[in-house]
Amino acid sequence: MLEKCPVYLLVFDGFADWEPALAAVEINRSEKYRMVTVGFSQSPVVSMGGMRIVPDILLEEMDYQECAMFILPGGHMWEQGMVDEIAASVGKLREKQVPIAGICGATLFFSNHGYLNHIPHTSNHICYLKSWSEKYQGDAYYKDIPCVNENGIITASGAAATEFAYEIIKELKIYDDSFLEKWYEAFKYGKIPMQYLVKPGYVIMEPA
Repeated sequence: MLEKCPVYLLVFDGFADWEPALAAVEINRSEKYRMVTVGFSQSPVVSMGGMRIVPDILLEEMDYQECAMFILPGGHMWEQGMVDEIAASVGKLREKQVPIAGICGATLFFSNHGYLNHIPHTSNHICYLKSWSEKYQGDAYYKDIPCVNENGIITASGAAATEFAYEIIKELKIYDDSFLEKWYEAFKYGKIPMQYLVKPGYVIMEPA
């Protein structure tokens, strides 16, 4: 059996744990991919929700040849502007056309490094990008929608974790389109198909 390709998730103190959670589950359940957490050091980090995580690997240990996607969750770190050390890693991945997904505050990284200047994108609000990023020049391409996937760069509002996961799953082709739509309706609207809830062999009786 072939080894699963890594999807890297950046983790750091105060990262918004719920934002990549739905995507992480489906990635880790898939037959093609495995979720690998990436840290700036080997020290444990504590998420915004208080979860303590020991990164699987260091940033410099990422495999640029095998990486299927790099996911950047939100967190106050992005607003502090102390994240230039990931710029080289993201640059190498983009050279290889590896998709990068950023949500909430992570969209500031894209803005500060010119990734949003010429492609459709979104964030928490256009004023969020303009006020926090002096280098933002993508006004004409901003979309006031929950999530955008364009040219291998996925951007999302911090209130759009489900849409973020949807676009990640779609980009990675984890599910076919039909099942993916059912997945989205389940997690967005609570419309879970009955066949996925009952015990195998149970006969579903329709109400009279």
